[in-house]
Amino acid sequence: MTALIKKPSRNKLRRDKHKRIRRKVNGTRETPRLCVYKSLNHIYAQIIDDQNGVTLAAASTLDKDLSDLPSKTNIEAAKEVGKRIAAKAQEKGITKVVFDRSGYKYHGRVAALADAAREQGLQF
Repeated sequence: MTALIKKPSRNKLRRDKHKRIRRKVNGTRETPRLCVYKSLNHIYAQIIDDQNGVTLAAASTLDKDLSDLPSKTNIEAAKEVGKRIAAKAQEKGITKVVFDRSGYKYHGRVAALADAAREQGLQF
């Protein structure tokens, strides 16, 4: 009798990719890490200083000022989160970041968030 082959879940594969990426991508005080996470219902972005282990700024579709969005899972919502995170970063004096896509493809919501942050003046 042959053994069944179990296919790993997509999320496990993504988490493994994220671990490999994190070995190379580190945020410092001068160039913190812009980390993106997306769930089925929301999208989140954080600017993190890995040397001190501190979150410097965060934005997501859970924010009160984004509660009027018709959908919190589409590209338009990701663009709004990208604009918010860039604005919060500039308030703190952050202009340059390292982009951490967390194992997601640079496509769709992740790309829209990154492009909106770039349009607002963040450099990566």
